[in-house]
Order: sequence, then structure tokens, then C-alpha cells
Amino acid sequence: MAKLIIYLLFITILFSFIFLTMSKETEYNPESYGAGSLKSYQCGGECTRRCSNTKYHKPCMFFCQKCCAKCLCVPPGTYGNKQVCPCYNNWKTQQGGPKCP
Repeated sequence: MAKLIIYLLFITILFSFIFLTMSKETEYNPESYGAGSLKSYQCGGECTRRCSNTKYHKPCMFFCQKCCAKCLCVPPGTYGNKQVCPCYNNWKTQQGGPKCP
């Protein structure tokens, strides 16, 4: 019985370690974002990720790709975080609203 408890404890610790290691890899890393952090061929995939949670997918993709082509940067996540891409954040419409999603 004691061997079973030790085995289950070991498996629990092992899975915890694996989970923590995997979550560190997907953590936000500010060095991997910013103006010029992307190549132009990467814009499609990054904009698909950025626009994945919006109900206005077509306009989001259009403007995101336009902004990415100019700035070579797409902020992390599906919303916000624009401060890591100043060009993306500062490009405004004629009315003063944000141009980039």
C-alpha cells in the first residue's frame, strides 16, 4: 500500500513539473514582440491568432494584415497589449480612433 501511495505521489509531482515547464514556454516574452519582430510572411498566421475571438473576423483580418505589413508586429493575445507594438498602437484613423485591431 505504501508503494502505491509513493508511486501516485511521484506521478503527481512529475505531471506538475511537466505542466509548469509547458506553461513557461507559452508565457508572454516581451523580447519576441515589437516593431520589426515579424517577417511579412508571418502576418497571416499572427493576424489569424489576433482575430480569432472577434465576431467581425473579415474586417479584423483586413486591418490587422494592413497594420502588420506596415509595422511588422502584431501584439500578443486576441485583445489589448498594443503597448508592445508602438507602430501598431499609434496608427490612427482620420477620426482619431485606432486603425489596428
